[in-house]
Amino acid sequence: MDDAMGHANIVLEPNTKITEMQINALGEDFETTKNGFIDFLLLDQDGRPLIVLEAKSEAKNPLSAKEQARRYAREQNARFVILSNGNIHYLWDLKQGNPSVITKFPSQAEIRDHHAFQPDAERLSSEVVDRDYIALTQMPGYLNEAGWKNEAERPAFIERTKLRFLRDYQKKAVHAVQRAANKGAVRFLFEMATGTGKTLTSAAIIKLFLRTGNARRVLFLVDRIELEVQADKAFKALLKNDFTCVIYKERRGDWRKADIVVTTVQSLLFNDKFRRFFAPTDFDLVISDEAHRSIGGNARAVFEYFVGFKLGLTATPKDYLKQSKSSMATRDPRDTERRLMLDTYRIFGCEGNDPTFRYALVDGVREGFLINPYVIDARTEITTQLLSDEGFVVETTDDNGNETKEAFAGKDFEKKFFADATNDVFCETFLKHGLHDPVTSEFGKAIVFAVSQNHAAKVAQVLNEMAEAIWPGRYQSDFAMQVTSEVMNAQTMTVQFANNNLAGRSNFNESYVTSRARVCVTVGMMTTGYDCPDILNLAMMRPIFSPSDFVQMKGRGTRKHWFAQEMRDPVRKAELAGLEKTQFRLFDFFANCEYFEEKFNYNEELRLPKIGAEPFASGVQSPARTFKGFETFQPDAIASHNEQQIGIEGMRVDRELFQKFEDMALADAALSAMVEQQNWEAATRRVIEHLFDKPDEFFSLEKLRRAAGLDRRLTVREIVEKAFGHIPRFKSKDELIDDEFQKFLLDQKPEQADRIAQMRYYFEAYIKDASVRKTIDDGHFAALNVNPRFRTSDLRAVPNEWRRGIPEYIKDYVSLKSG
Repeated sequence: MDDAMGHANIVLEPNTKITEMQINALGEDFETTKNGFIDFLLLDQDGRPLIVLEAKSEAKNPLSAKEQARRYAREQNARFVILSNGNIHYLWDLKQGNPSVITKFPSQAEIRDHHAFQPDAERLSSEVVDRDYIALTQMPGYLNEAGWKNEAERPAFIERTKLRFLRDYQKKAVHAVQRAANKGAVRFLFEMATGTGKTLTSAAIIKLFLRTGNARRVLFLVDRIELEVQADKAFKALLKNDFTCVIYKERRGDWRKADIVVTTVQSLLFNDKFRRFFAPTDFDLVISDEAHRSIGGNARAVFEYFVGFKLGLTATPKDYLKQSKSSMATRDPRDTERRLMLDTYRIFGCEGNDPTFRYALVDGVREGFLINPYVIDARTEITTQLLSDEGFVVETTDDNGNETKEAFAGKDFEKKFFADATNDVFCETFLKHGLHDPVTSEFGKAIVFAVSQNHAAKVAQVLNEMAEAIWPGRYQSDFAMQVTSEVMNAQTMTVQFANNNLAGRSNFNESYVTSRARVCVTVGMMTTGYDCPDILNLAMMRPIFSPSDFVQMKGRGTRKHWFAQEMRDPVRKAELAGLEKTQFRLFDFFANCEYFEEKFNYNEELRLPKIGAEPFASGVQSPARTFKGFETFQPDAIASHNEQQIGIEGMRVDRELFQKFEDMALADAALSAMVEQQNWEAATRRVIEHLFDKPDEFFSLEKLRRAAGLDRRLTVREIVEKAFGHIPRFKSKDELIDDEFQKFLLDQKPEQADRIAQMRYYFEAYIKDASVRKTIDDGHFAALNVNPRFRTSDLRAVPNEWRRGIPEYIKDYVSLKSG
């Protein structure tokens, strides 16, 4: 029950940790301040104020008492505040950021320990971070070393000592965090392409926070075991002289002694370990690697449990994933992926689409740090049919003698449609045209992405049989190895492949360290975050539907590599000093590159798929399926083979789709003059008459709308304003609706402040959903009972006067033609 003042009666069970503190009633005089009454004042063991606990009734949001509690805390010289309504609780460190949701009350010892923590944004932002920020930890006196002073010997000195220096863009990432933190931000997001050194950048961030006292301990979260080992190894190599790093599961008993704790999210989720064995204040900086995966779903609970600074790392641009119109029953993988990515951006406070720092693949290629693929598009006679609009059509007779027809598409390969001859052709083409190691001339290290575990086993078998025929006696069925989750020690195998000892060492050259196994055949294990820079060949023996999956798979080959690093013979090592990886081959057997370059609509809203509308689907409408699958025994052969080196501009999936038009607009002198004079009418005519619908580019308003990723109509003036920097970006339909609602609030000033959220939902539904609009306008409110977007209960939650008032306002002041 609530007391007379509307406060919740918070029951403190005897076994809760909060009872370790002294909870003093203190008497009416002491509890009374000039601003009101303190609900609870929690004292430390010396009787000094420690926490102000402000309790509200269950019906009230505890955050509504935030400013009241802040005043009380300052008057009592208490640094911490707990806000609670009995159902939800917030812990607030007045010296750091905003209130954070907690699921258990901290103990006095935990709060006292955290009290000693004194974050200082000024100290963090003023820390000098130069290119040798990490090198100074690895070897503080490197500048005085003879090997460094002698410029001729310097490269060998750096290689021998394994010193790491930050690249310019990595410094900019760290500086971006310093600037944001100085402005009060506590959450940051890096969007950096695969191979651009997120781990090295993370090490710099970790050192920055630990060195400046803005963190006492750091948690580094990953979502796969091999990435856990990889990160721990990297941090020890980079930071061990100043900071200790442990893997949690290996040091469960004394992890608190470490400065950096690396763990998989799954380890903390299992049996609710993160709540049972950790306090919310145990980590002052939490870094989530591949954030849209490692904090997706239930894993987000781990991430949010800890208070303090948060940094997310991702290689997947949010721009791939647009709004879905699918019903809740629809299971579109891109829709799930989109929600994960958008949630990631919201979690890190990047609703405006801009992460704290961004460095794309095209940036890395342009600046010489990454490599674009050499694409080999090879389609067999069978896959050509599977990829066609008609599909691979099979005619057969059912048990009743009726003729039936079934069309199979690319997505059915190795799921419902099986063709061993096609797998043979894939493997033969791969081995015939793959790059070879420039030192030993053996087949270059490779990853093959298969459809399923069963398909991976088939492909590995075929590759081993062919390898025995090409290199008799060199391999013992270990040229290719299946690395999937059902294979014992698969995680270890991925680490061994990166360390060049999978199945042992190659015997082609005893002085050269490279893996005996040359090909790993996997499904999804070696995609996200897997670091193996000497990969020379990638093969997509499967159709890919997600642009971020495509980017991640392709990204396994984009890192540069110097082959001399693996040479143990010093004479040969010197001879190979300039031998670097300048290309990698991407074998595409299902037209994935073409699809993501030319056909995939990155910007259109996802809709409920129609027959023939989803990627690689057949255009033939089949009758009810009469059999589960089909295996063809017809021979197969390569029907088309096209090769292309991707240029510095990158693939379409890697670049800003709108950029080409903007460049053309900026180069038009007449248009520039009109914009400078702000003659928008003339500028609009100029674009329509001179830039649109030309044979070279064939720009149109609709094409540019899709390229810009908008879910609404776009005007020519907006395009011109964006191209010339008058507006930073196009606002989405949701953002425009929010703008209109804010205008509505300013203009109409509704008195029902506790119903603003319900009114906002009604406002949006009326604008966006034509069926809701028609139902409201016609007065057929009962129809809302079956409306999935806006139901009768939603309408009842809107104050009476605004059930008609909002539609009338929208009709008078809001354009409904922008959708």
